[in-house]
Amino acid sequence: MKIKNVLSAILLMALSLNLSAQTNGRWSAEKAKKWYAEHAWINGANFIPSNAINQLEMWQADTFDPQTIDRELGWAESLGFNTMRVYLHSLAYKQDPAGFKDRMGKYLAVADKHRIKTIFVFFDDCWNKVGVIGKQPAPQPGIHNSGWVQDPGDPAHKESENFPALEKYVKDVMGHFSKDKRILLWDLYNEPGNSGKLDTSLPLLKKVFEWARSANTDQPISAGLWRWDFEKLNAFQIANSDIITYHDYEAPEWHKRVLMLLKTHDRPMICTEYMARTKNSTFANTLPMLKAQNIGAINWGLVAGKTNTIYAWDTPIKDGSQPTDWFHDIFWPDGRIYRTAETDLIKKLNNK
Repeated sequence: MKIKNVLSAILLMALSLNLSAQTNGRWSAEKAKKWYAEHAWINGANFIPSNAINQLEMWQADTFDPQTIDRELGWAESLGFNTMRVYLHSLAYKQDPAGFKDRMGKYLAVADKHRIKTIFVFFDDCWNKVGVIGKQPAPQPGIHNSGWVQDPGDPAHKESENFPALEKYVKDVMGHFSKDKRILLWDLYNEPGNSGKLDTSLPLLKKVFEWARSANTDQPISAGLWRWDFEKLNAFQIANSDIITYHDYEAPEWHKRVLMLLKTHDRPMICTEYMARTKNSTFANTLPMLKAQNIGAINWGLVAGKTNTIYAWDTPIKDGSQPTDWFHDIFWPDGRIYRTAETDLIKKLNNK
């Protein structure tokens, strides 16, 4: 969507809220603000260990690697990061429900050791349409997220016969961890409508909010806004999220206009994706702004690895050579810092 249309689209979204059926149980604004005030400024990264190409490789029993997770979350702690956003996958649960929940618990124990809370993400409309249980593919050189898989996939996301199994997954996981203070928030659906799905994702989006409410968790729930011309999806997400979450990879002058309009909804806010260096969304120009506005800040990427997110979405480098500027990520896989000026700023803002 063209930038010049962003503001009018957000205003249209706000005007359309009364058309979106709101599920029961949404937190009041007062409860949401009280919850937010109980936490230090929320900041951190989207996290997947450097040796996992996707969510399945992170969570399946054969490739779950708490040692790498421990090492890399230690680097996050050194910056003062206090929150990681972490994707789950329903196929890893389907393969082994008890083991999957056990591995989630082990992950949470490691994160808690490093004084890091977790935002868990359920469904996702981004990248490859179909995931397969078992050994995952090797990265394609120079291609951003070449092995990342949607959840539940396409066309599975719109086939209602899949919903009972997905309902069991969501309710079981959320019920199991419903009182766990190590979990900050449940992010129910990443970028609904992406990958050309558009409003076909709306039925599943509505269902996952319904299932999540029935779990009666202590943690708030949300689904992040990300594309301003998705009127129906945006209206439902705003009307049903306890905390407003959103993505913005734009330059700071446009990002600030978006966040100021979203602030009119009078709820706490967390930007759960930002920081794309070649699009002029950087730590230097965006992170101080978010802190000044008391908005949580979760950048994309901690450690460069098999996801290839040092490469831009739309600019593959077929020989796999280093890009002139990394698109995302902060650390090399061996713990070296990509740009010390950035980590110095993050530490300063976190009083480290």
